[in-house]
Amino acid sequence: MSSRIEQLIDEIEEYIDNCKYKAFSTDVIMVNKAEIDDLLRELRMKTPEEIKRYQKIISNKEAILNDARQKAQALIDDAEVQTTELVSEHQIMQEAYAQADKIVEMATQQAQGILDSAMVEANGMKTAAIQYTDSMLANLENVLKQSIEFATRDYNTLVGHLQEIDHIVSTNRSELVPVDEIVAEAEGQGQASEGASVDMI
Repeated sequence: MSSRIEQLIDEIEEYIDNCKYKAFSTDVIMVNKAEIDDLLRELRMKTPEEIKRYQKIISNKEAILNDARQKAQALIDDAEVQTTELVSEHQIMQEAYAQADKIVEMATQQAQGILDSAMVEANGMKTAAIQYTDSMLANLENVLKQSIEFATRDYNTLVGHLQEIDHIVSTNRSELVPVDEIVAEAEGQGQASEGASVDMI
């Protein structure tokens, strides 16, 4: 069963795949900011929950080991009880001790096997949890990088279009009012101002 973070990443990827391309472009898409913000907001909220869940799995390692230790100690205690019973019931002490030693040795081996298995299982769970969390964060990082790249590309495209429009406007103005006429008009206004000043004197 996939986690909510995996589902959100799939939804973001599907959303990006379904976005329409901008006019005359094959790599720049138009993104609905509200929808992508909602997906990213939920992703940010779910990420700590997922991490806590896997931290809990990792913390269960100690519980697994404690349970294994208890089982191992129970086997050793049982072996010691059997040893005591054998010693008390048999007249031949050497045989009783030999049999008791074998039981203790077998119990110790079984206990060690339980501890080893528990350690392997706990380490495997820890490694899997770390790898899974790292994979999720890597996918999130890729999605964020793509979003930043698309936003930067859109901004640069907009600036380029505005510069083109500014150039067109400037060109149109120069075609509407030739430079010579602008200069002549400015000189005429200057002479009129000087004449008015002389009349006033």
